[in-house]
Amino acid sequence: MSGNGVSVEKNPPVKLPNEPVITPQIVAEHGLSPEEYQRVLAIMGRTPTMVELGIFSAMWSEHCSYKSSKVWLKKLPTKAPWVIQGPGENAGVIDIGDGQAAIFKMESHNHPSYIEPYQGAATGVGGILRDVFTMGARPIANLNALRFGDPAHPKTRHLVSGVVAGIGGYGNCMGIPTVGGETNFHAAYNGNILVNAMTVGIAPTDRIFYAAAAGVGNPLVYVGSKTGRDGIHGATMASTEFSEDSEEKRPTVQVGDPFVEKLLLEACLELMATDVIVAIQDMGAAGLTSSSFEMAAKGGLGVIVELDKVPMRETGMNPYELMLSESQERMLIVLKPGTEEQARKIFEKWELDFAVIGHLTDTERMVLSWHGDIVGNIPIPPLVTEAPVYERPWTLTPLPAVLDAASVPVPKDWRASLLALMSCPDLASKSWIWHQYDHLIMGNTAIRPQDGDAALVRVNGGHKGLAMTSDCTPRYVQAHPETGGRQAVAEAWRNITAVGARPLAVTDNMNFGNPQKPEIMGQFAGAIMGMAEACKVLDFPVVSGNVSLYNETEGRPILPTPTIGAVGVIEDIAKAVGSRLTQAGLGIVLIGETQGWLGQSLYLREACGREEGAPPPVDLAVERRNGDFVRSQIALDRVEACHDLSDGGLLVALAEMAIAGGTGMEIAQPAGNVVPSHAFFYGEDQGRYVIASGSADDVIEAAHAAGVPAVLLGYSGGASLVVRDLLSLPLSDIKAAHEAWLPGYMSATE
Repeated sequence: MSGNGVSVEKNPPVKLPNEPVITPQIVAEHGLSPEEYQRVLAIMGRTPTMVELGIFSAMWSEHCSYKSSKVWLKKLPTKAPWVIQGPGENAGVIDIGDGQAAIFKMESHNHPSYIEPYQGAATGVGGILRDVFTMGARPIANLNALRFGDPAHPKTRHLVSGVVAGIGGYGNCMGIPTVGGETNFHAAYNGNILVNAMTVGIAPTDRIFYAAAAGVGNPLVYVGSKTGRDGIHGATMASTEFSEDSEEKRPTVQVGDPFVEKLLLEACLELMATDVIVAIQDMGAAGLTSSSFEMAAKGGLGVIVELDKVPMRETGMNPYELMLSESQERMLIVLKPGTEEQARKIFEKWELDFAVIGHLTDTERMVLSWHGDIVGNIPIPPLVTEAPVYERPWTLTPLPAVLDAASVPVPKDWRASLLALMSCPDLASKSWIWHQYDHLIMGNTAIRPQDGDAALVRVNGGHKGLAMTSDCTPRYVQAHPETGGRQAVAEAWRNITAVGARPLAVTDNMNFGNPQKPEIMGQFAGAIMGMAEACKVLDFPVVSGNVSLYNETEGRPILPTPTIGAVGVIEDIAKAVGSRLTQAGLGIVLIGETQGWLGQSLYLREACGREEGAPPPVDLAVERRNGDFVRSQIALDRVEACHDLSDGGLLVALAEMAIAGGTGMEIAQPAGNVVPSHAFFYGEDQGRYVIASGSADDVIEAAHAAGVPAVLLGYSGGASLVVRDLLSLPLSDIKAAHEAWLPGYMSATE
């Protein structure tokens, strides 16, 4: 016996009325292989009850256990002097000085968003917000990375509409600005879109809260919304491939209420200002199962959960449903004994449920009671130590042949080629999306969407700012995963650098297909190799993240998409720069070497209908050198605008800067440059930036002294983008083409 008269002996729990006999079919429906079920039997020493089977199913799902990815994730660098907490907690924590910490993470809600786009995306935002404020941080910004299918696919418009509305609806109601992100389209996502949500918060470095339970006998408290039947088997569903008809999975999608989450945020932060919390954990994937289990496991303790005391919003709920429900806006807290009433008053003031549903024990067992009967009794350590970990067979994708620029046609009409690129789905303005997000609420957004390469948010109480971005180029990863993984990290680092901030740390969202296919596992392995190398060279540790596998429909995988979320700091936001070109008479300086890399470029895809060749190589030493130089020039106030070069290459970057700030320019390919003109202007060579400077000569002189390639392209001014001997295009024409596609697409009828 241990506390409250509830037995924790190994005797079998009672079976509930109408509980089915566990058959191989039921085991398979729970996502467990025959071998995994044999492992369950060995741990339990008997046949599990349905609720116990459900717990093993959830905790050993790919979504919760990372059983296919764990061996590779260990290769990522996770430590630095400024890292307070790396992977393993609800979110990563870094020191940003002045007694402050930035707490951030990115997570996926891909499968739910395809099934029910509004609620799937909304609850994705809600879940990542809870991960951050669970640790004591007040969220200051949200970002997202969205991948949709071919615009011509019959479901794409519906999915875009629902996902964007869901993100905006939840974030706006919470009063937290959505300040950045990216949106791409590709036919590979037709049957499986990606919705990756990121939140950044701020907390005092001495008031960070963790999930490890402590104190035998300490009360286990449930707070927030009541538990319903939504989201049951959500973790298991997120760990399997899709079929074309996903409607039957709609009940596995959670339903969110941002107004309740706002109350929960304020109540939790108020409780955290006291000294009564021992541990706290969000009820995310696998709900009460994962939160209670993870808290006890991290603390080396046991837990008794009295399920009949869980607040319920539906009649007739049973222990199986209560343990596996993923109803939103719920937290589990371990309190210091005797503080229950103090905590209760806070949550009742905020009109939230508060219930003591159990306590900690010294048994290292998860014991579930239901109206006095034991209905579950599982040893906790083996659920961790015996959880399956697979070293899946993998085959690396070979590096494709380098594409000769001479094999790619030169534009017959340069004006038409630029307008086509600026209006293609990947490059077209996404203002239709971010205008649905409140990106200015809280009054601290210093660089808004499309005004800079990274968003910049002021940290309350000073001049400091946090820069943040999310980046990935899936077509590069598809062509060569190692190069693509390296590039995703490098581009995030460049985007933070381009606003003048110092890149500090990364959160990742690894979106891939079925890991049981060697070629898919090879994509994952290759991407990790590239990411790990880039993070080491760039001093850019990974502090949190999420893995989303089985992103396939009818055997057709998505493009491998290791999304990189990144955060950096700038001590004085007055020193930051955006990418808008607003002044005439500035020198336009190209930083970095241009060889004219057209393999896997958007020009090749959009103008020539080809997706081929090796992606542009990423020289990490050059990235570090060029980025450190650009940041130094921004700090010296020599830069009025800065833009890194990525999709579409140089000419697209110049056009984006010009239309954003309403100022044209006249430039030319530098004399003596032997790169073919279309490769020079549309090539996607890495490690490059465009700087607009009133001190261009000083910048170029300093660059040469630092061994950094730098060349003057021309000067800003006028109302057109002029490339000598190639094109002269009014900014109004470029802007009209750039801004028209997405609103036109979304307003069109089927």
